[in-house]
Amino acid sequence: MAATSSISSSLSLNAKPSKLSNNNNNKPHRFLRPPPFLKPSSSFSPLPTSLSSSSSSSSPSLPLRVSSNPLALLAADNDDYDEKPREECGVVGIYGDSEASRLCYLALHALQHRGQEGAGIVTVSKDKVLQTITGVGLVSEVFSESKLGQLPGDIAIGHVRYSTAGSSMLKNVQPFVAGYRFGSVGVAHNGNLVNYTKLRADLEENGSIFNTSSDTEVVLHLIAISKARPFFMRIVDACEKLQGAYSMVFVTEDKLVAVRDPHGFRPLVMGRRSNGAVVFASETCALDLIEATYEREVYPGEVLVVDKDGVKCQCLMPHPEPKQCIFEHIYFSLPNSIVFGRSVYESRHVFGEILATESPVDCDVVIAVPDSGVVAALGYAAKAGVAFQQGLIRSHYVGRTFIEPSQKIRDFGVKLKLSPVRGVLEGKRVVVVDDSIVRGTTSSKIVRLLREAGAKEVHMRIASPPITASCYYGVDTPSSNELISNRMSVDEIRDYIGCDSLAFLSLETLQKHLGEDSRSFCYACFTGDYPVKPTEDKVKRGGDFIDDGLVGGINNIEGGWVR
Repeated sequence: MAATSSISSSLSLNAKPSKLSNNNNNKPHRFLRPPPFLKPSSSFSPLPTSLSSSSSSSSPSLPLRVSSNPLALLAADNDDYDEKPREECGVVGIYGDSEASRLCYLALHALQHRGQEGAGIVTVSKDKVLQTITGVGLVSEVFSESKLGQLPGDIAIGHVRYSTAGSSMLKNVQPFVAGYRFGSVGVAHNGNLVNYTKLRADLEENGSIFNTSSDTEVVLHLIAISKARPFFMRIVDACEKLQGAYSMVFVTEDKLVAVRDPHGFRPLVMGRRSNGAVVFASETCALDLIEATYEREVYPGEVLVVDKDGVKCQCLMPHPEPKQCIFEHIYFSLPNSIVFGRSVYESRHVFGEILATESPVDCDVVIAVPDSGVVAALGYAAKAGVAFQQGLIRSHYVGRTFIEPSQKIRDFGVKLKLSPVRGVLEGKRVVVVDDSIVRGTTSSKIVRLLREAGAKEVHMRIASPPITASCYYGVDTPSSNELISNRMSVDEIRDYIGCDSLAFLSLETLQKHLGEDSRSFCYACFTGDYPVKPTEDKVKRGGDFIDDGLVGGINNIEGGWVR
């Protein structure tokens, strides 16, 4: 798959020329296979002193994956399998390492599950110039050895994202870099602003010109017009106007700044490498890969400023009770991550154990819908005393666009991704564990796949409560009227997907398991009770869901919005 890249995709916030690099020799390239896994060289240049904490043109279109199969006549889209809620972004920030861009690349690779349609890195060169490379595709497709060589410096931020397909998707790939009257600033954002339309309309009324359709650009405009001093107070001033979810990293000519919204919807952690370099990332799995030791979370409502003097902590504003996204533990994060102070693996294993206790059924084998259902299935099998086996094998080599033979194959998208193991399933009473059900279309196809492979009975067990409401805090979920649990009872869903029995993890039991921490999680997708209610008639349903490349005023932006 080709990766379309751009160097120095910058936004100009005023008439003053910004100090930005403008290399235009970065041509689109195509890999027959991902480039070699880049490793930092053995000779690091450690900092002279260890950092210490002072407080605890026209954009190319999205390329199409093609096949040499002579029967490949029709294109089909792989959306019937990818109906899960999608995390919009992952962010990384690194300060104080001479190979910051390479480490950022590796950390983004570890966060690839959080966004697979675009990636970017910004670094600060020795002459204090912000240089950026962004591209469409996987991290390994966007960056190569030569491109990382164009990103020198010991400070870097990076971003991976999901988005809808669009002819000008590249310009919405973060990090964004902008020049304003006091210099340059880059930002990478994970989350979603529920008051974006009002903020953008107010800014446009006062003369601001927007270059993208991302809510992240609003933050840069608010920083540019702020009269606060010093720079981090501009960030505080801007963030006090934001409502919704945001975990962000900023970079200037000499500083790295991390900030998390007062509710702490999206995760953000801090770690440190052995040479003193400070690292911020959406998940601890990114720290593990680059050998950074996890220190703590960035607290809700906190601003952390890293410069030559160390790490300084600032409180963003008086913050209410945290409302951290429970779906990080159900689906989004990798099992080897620590998120919100809890092991994701342990959480999912317990969810499976609870299902086996509350919703037992006579069965011969327990299988999972890979990959996100595996740990919960292991927990179910251990508690039920039944063998766990791989009844479904997932292919990891199918893109979002593929070619289908002219003679249509039923459930083609699911069959491309999941292959049943007849030897495990034939004649068996099967419990299949999945993390969630969204529209129900994929679940019905999986049940049919298992029956065609000879399963005698199919019992679905879902390791989350029913999803009945959309998320407005940085997760791409369908509108509520598309969610099957919002339209049907559990029995009706069971009949619709064609399984013999169906059970969900109950919200009450989930909260009981979380104990005293239960009040610090957001359950809006299960209850419709939103901690931060939208301040306008329409809100985006995902972090950067607006149709990329759309040109026009704010009132013309309709595609990614729900009432």
